[in-house]
Amino acid sequence: MEKIAPKMKETMCTYDVIKQSADYLLNRTKHRPKIGIICGSGLGGLADQLTETDVFPYQDIPNFPVSTVTKFHAGRMVIGKLPRLEHTSANRMAASVSNIPVMCMQGRFHAYEGYPLWRCAMPVRVMKLMGVEKLIITNAAGGINSEYNAGDIMIIKDHINLQGFAGDSPLQGFNDERFGPRFPSMNNAYDKDFRIKAMSVALEMKLGNVIREGTYVMVGGPSFETVAELKMLHILGVDAVGMSTVHEVVVARHCNMKVCAFSLITNKCIPEYETEDVNIVADVLEVANNRKADIQELV
Repeated sequence: MEKIAPKMKETMCTYDVIKQSADYLLNRTKHRPKIGIICGSGLGGLADQLTETDVFPYQDIPNFPVSTVTKFHAGRMVIGKLPRLEHTSANRMAASVSNIPVMCMQGRFHAYEGYPLWRCAMPVRVMKLMGVEKLIITNAAGGINSEYNAGDIMIIKDHINLQGFAGDSPLQGFNDERFGPRFPSMNNAYDKDFRIKAMSVALEMKLGNVIREGTYVMVGGPSFETVAELKMLHILGVDAVGMSTVHEVVVARHCNMKVCAFSLITNKCIPEYETEDVNIVADVLEVANNRKADIQELV
């Protein structure tokens, strides 16, 4: 059974509240990561690749929200060293002697769990106060682009913030300039240099037949989209749809972090009424499990 989200305090995540969480982690790890990673549904195995790890269940971190979808998200922060992979002469990836300190979220927070968006994105600000400068995000998404297939990996080029259009933003309320400006720009929200590098690495990994680049949209969930909604999203130019990521990117850019994000396409969205195809969570996890090694290597 899913856990019931605890009753949340109405107090916004102020700088002092965020600092308490960051200091708790900094005081309990020797690592000083400059890179943060957020793992999507079924993709938390990346954190298991870390060495010299310090592991913090979310419920132990002061002021932190708690993941309620524990079937798909482990609900812990893992801080350690990720072996840096380099190409050998045989065009295979091999671990080099250097290791990169990172902090990795095994599980994220969603609006459909009952959390406001500012609280869902709180961990990104914690990362900021811990010294993180670059953020890598993965998610599981449905493919709206008719050319996409289950198992494809989409480098996110841009997003459409539907919830922002509706007046729901993680940046609502008082703005603390120590995090970022009142009106942050979302130009180049997904860093162009990172996207170019990611595509280059994917091609070197022989993933040319599954790597894509496109536009992502976040919907509130937890219900999947209706046929009419899928048709609307297609008209808007959306390539993939999910229930996460956008609020994290908005906060990361507000904090002046560089962002690179990937969607694993776990299913094709069929905008037709006369079809027996339905979205099944088990299928999402199966695709994630089959492609997780490639995602981990790519990151």
